[in-house]
Amino acid sequence: MTSQPPLAKVEQAPEGPAGPTPAEGQGSDGLQAGLKNRHLSMIAIGGVIGAGLFVGSSAGIAAAGPAILVSYAIVGLMVVLVMRMLGEMAAARPSSGSFSAYADMALGRWAGFSIGWLYWFFWVVVLAVEATAGAVILNGWIPAVPQWGWALIVMVVLTGTNLASVASYGEFEFWFAGIKVVAIAAFVLIGVLAVFGVLPGSDNPGAGFANLTAHGGFLPNGAGSILTGVLMVVFSFMGSEIVTLAAGESANPQRAVRKATNSVIWRIAVFYLGSIFVVVALLPWDSKSIVEDGSYVAALNSIGIPHAGQIMNVIVLTAVLSCLNSGLYTASRMAFSLGKRGDAPAAFARVNARGVPQAAILGSVVFGFAAVWFNYQWPETVFQFLLNSSGAVALFVWLVICFSQLRLRGVIARETPEKLVVRMWLFPYLTWVTIAGIVFVIGYMLFDEAGRTQMALSLLVAVLVVAVSLVKHRGARV
Repeated sequence: MTSQPPLAKVEQAPEGPAGPTPAEGQGSDGLQAGLKNRHLSMIAIGGVIGAGLFVGSSAGIAAAGPAILVSYAIVGLMVVLVMRMLGEMAAARPSSGSFSAYADMALGRWAGFSIGWLYWFFWVVVLAVEATAGAVILNGWIPAVPQWGWALIVMVVLTGTNLASVASYGEFEFWFAGIKVVAIAAFVLIGVLAVFGVLPGSDNPGAGFANLTAHGGFLPNGAGSILTGVLMVVFSFMGSEIVTLAAGESANPQRAVRKATNSVIWRIAVFYLGSIFVVVALLPWDSKSIVEDGSYVAALNSIGIPHAGQIMNVIVLTAVLSCLNSGLYTASRMAFSLGKRGDAPAAFARVNARGVPQAAILGSVVFGFAAVWFNYQWPETVFQFLLNSSGAVALFVWLVICFSQLRLRGVIARETPEKLVVRMWLFPYLTWVTIAGIVFVIGYMLFDEAGRTQMALSLLVAVLVVAVSLVKHRGARV
């Protein structure tokens, strides 16, 4: 087994220009420590609720039936474990580069470079997806403005928000993430009351747990559908890790990371498992309305909530804007971190007088604008390639987090044990179990007809990025 390197050595990495000398209220890397505790709390809570939960869950229910709950539970458990590992490292060593910086320290320069750029690529593609989704909703309300016009408007507004200051990003995220958190919490509460027939005025008589076993049983499509469901829902969990990047721009990053890590269990239990339980308990899993109207709209309609479709459009729009805002923030901070380590243009590592990495934001949004244009020009070719080739990045990120924590735990425990305020449970056994689970999902995708193309293209892009990183960092420790 390779011996653990001392922390001083694993940190050695060339850095680009860091910009102006840090002023009061700035971190050591020059970024403004402008995020308040309430900002970070909402980023942590809202980060786990992506727009994919609202618009993508119906396909998972159709594929697995009530057993989709098991699929969500499996992926949720995986995310809890990965977040615990990431929280351990982030609490000990807060960094705007988060897991990319830890991979750099633990696995070698090639690893930090590769996973950092893959993660950046993932989020700039998400910018295009979310901008288009938001444009569709807004165009439905105000058709006088074309879809591409709405996509442009939301991208410009959110770029301005991120360029203004990290505090403006945090404030925007606080309110928009707050809306989706309150909305889904209300949905779960109202839905549970309706499920058990105690909601006044509900049009749904409430079948209790009956719908979970009726219509073909809990596993109507067989046990294999659970794994199919895993593949369909795994990517909707991406975003949980954003708080570990944002923590570096807060006054007390260690406290923020610890709080976010400790709360991830109930967040997943309530927002994912709770809301999906409401849908499959209120309606038969094979109800046509789940596919035609969407799972949440169908559930609200069954209760008799008036204008359910428009209510859900408002909620989805806020989720989209929240995801766009966080996506641009996350991509720019990863680009900033890569620039600091000499793995991206030096301009990305500079901050302006407000402590904002302006070039990193603009560089990220330019690619996002290009992706939006690809989506309108070549949706079935170029943009589909971008989607498929970035789709499995979540799994790669989680895998890198696991291996980084496996290596850094001993280093931190030996050199700065007082910083281990968050500890991975049953280390190293649960870390290895998590690695095995992620590798299994990756392998299963290669053999699954629906996931094969996405995984193959994602692996192709990953191999190309790793090859570039090995050439760039040849001779560095691996």
